[in-house]
Amino acid sequence: MKIHKGDRVQVLAGKDRGKTGEVIRAFPEQRKVIVAGVNIAKRHTRPTRATTQGGIIDKDMPMHVASVALVCSACGPTRAGYRFAADGQKIRMCRKCGGDL
Repeated sequence: MKIHKGDRVQVLAGKDRGKTGEVIRAFPEQRKVIVAGVNIAKRHTRPTRATTQGGIIDKDMPMHVASVALVCSACGPTRAGYRFAADGQKIRMCRKCGGDL
């Protein structure tokens, strides 16, 4: 999976199409990511010992990684590729402009 925690992404499909946000958490085994402020669901909670305040809480839900695209600082939403540096380190690069992500 080429999208990691902390990446800036843009939503390509769904009710939040066009929104951008930062990846809070990635689930590579399920191929899903949680993006801040995107794909929000309402969760009804009752007061417990842990949460003394009950009510309706907004919760960020996971979405499929195919529904988001990395955002390059130079050219916008793009796909990611890999290249190897001279020292053998693997680096993600933008497929449009060739810059580092």
